[in-house]
Amino acid sequence: MKKRIAILGSTGSIGKTSLNIFKNNPKKFEIVLLSANSNYKSICKQIKNFKPKYFIINNYKVFQKTKKRFTKKKIKIFNNFNSFKSNKIKFDITISSIVGIAGLLPTTKFIINSKKVLIANKETIICGWHIIVKLSKKYKTKIIAIDSEHFSINQLTQNVSNEEIQKIYLTASGGPFLKRPLKTFNSIKPTEAIKHPKWKMGKKISIDSSNLMNKVLELIEAYRLFPFDKKKYEIIIHPQSLIHAIVVFKNGQTKFLYHETDMKIPIANAIFENNFGSKNFIYSKKDILNKFENLKFLKVDKKRFPIVTLMQKFSSSNSGPIILNASNEVLVNKFIDGKISFNSIYVYLKEVLVHKDYQKYAIKSSPNIDEIYKIDKWARNKTIEILNNK
Repeated sequence: MKKRIAILGSTGSIGKTSLNIFKNNPKKFEIVLLSANSNYKSICKQIKNFKPKYFIINNYKVFQKTKKRFTKKKIKIFNNFNSFKSNKIKFDITISSIVGIAGLLPTTKFIINSKKVLIANKETIICGWHIIVKLSKKYKTKIIAIDSEHFSINQLTQNVSNEEIQKIYLTASGGPFLKRPLKTFNSIKPTEAIKHPKWKMGKKISIDSSNLMNKVLELIEAYRLFPFDKKKYEIIIHPQSLIHAIVVFKNGQTKFLYHETDMKIPIANAIFENNFGSKNFIYSKKDILNKFENLKFLKVDKKRFPIVTLMQKFSSSNSGPIILNASNEVLVNKFIDGKISFNSIYVYLKEVLVHKDYQKYAIKSSPNIDEIYKIDKWARNKTIEILNNK
C-alpha cells in the first residue's frame, strides 16, 4: 500500500525538493494533499503532475482562478486551512514547510492525523514547540526536524546523554558578505543579500543567512529539540557548508556529519529513515576526499554579524524568541521593499528587544496558540511603530 503524503508549502524550495523525491518513488507514495499561497504557475503544474486529491490555496484571488481552471478535475480546492476539515483524512507523512508564523497552526492540525511530521518551518519549533510536543505525544506522531543542522545533530547524538557531550557546533556559511568590507554594509542591496553562495533558498531565509539571523533561529530550535545544556552550543563559520554540525565528546572523540549542499539529503533520510532499500538515488558521485583538503572553520566576527549578540537579550525569556522572530519578519520585508538598510535590521531588532514593554510579553511561559499570535502581533506592531517614528 502506498504511503499517503501531505505537503504544506508545496511551491517553496523544500516542497519542490520533497515532491521530486516522491516523484522518483511513484510505487511507494501517493500525493494526497498540497498547500500553497500565491504561486499560480507552480500550483497548476503540481496539480497536473501529481494529481492531489486536495489543494489548499491561501491567496483568495489565486484560489478562485485555480478553482475555475480545474473545475472539471477530480480535485477539491480550498481557500484556507479552516475550510479544510482534515479530521477524517489520514496521512502517513506530512511535510511542514510553510514560511513564517503562518505555518504553526496548520502544523498543529496535521499532527493530529499524521503518523510522521517532518518540520522545516523554523517558526513552528521556535514559537510553539511545547504545543507540538504535547500533541505528538497525545496522537503518537513522530516529529523530525529536517533543517540540515538539526538533522545532523540528531544523527550524531542518538542515545547520547548531556553528560557525555562537551560542545556542539552549528555551522554557518557566513553568507555572501563574509569578506565584504564592513564600511560598505549600509549600501548592501536586497538583490545581493539573496545570493547565497552555497544554498538555493527563498528570499527571506537567504537574507537571514546573510546576517546570521537564520543561525540564531536554528540555535533556538536546537534548544527546543535536544535535551542538552544551552551553554554547550556555539555557532561557527564554515564557508564550504559541507559539515553541518560538530559534536565534541568528553571521551576525546569529535564527530561531524558531512553532506552536500542539497536539502534532498536530510529530507530523503527523514522520509525513508533506515529503509532506503537498493535504490540509493541520492548517492554522491563526486570525489568527497578532495573536498576535505581545504575545510575551514572560523570564529564568528561579532562586528560583522552583530545579530548573534542578541541571544543574551532573551535567553531567559520563554516567549522572547517569538518576539525576535516576528520583528525580524517585518524588518526583512522592509529591507526587501527598499524601506530600510541592511544594517538597520539589527538596529531595529535590538530596539524592540530593549523596549519597556518587552518583558511583559516575553515572560509568558508555554503560551497557547492564541497567546502566541498575540505576542507575535505585539512584536510586529511595535516594530512598525518604531519604524514610523524614525
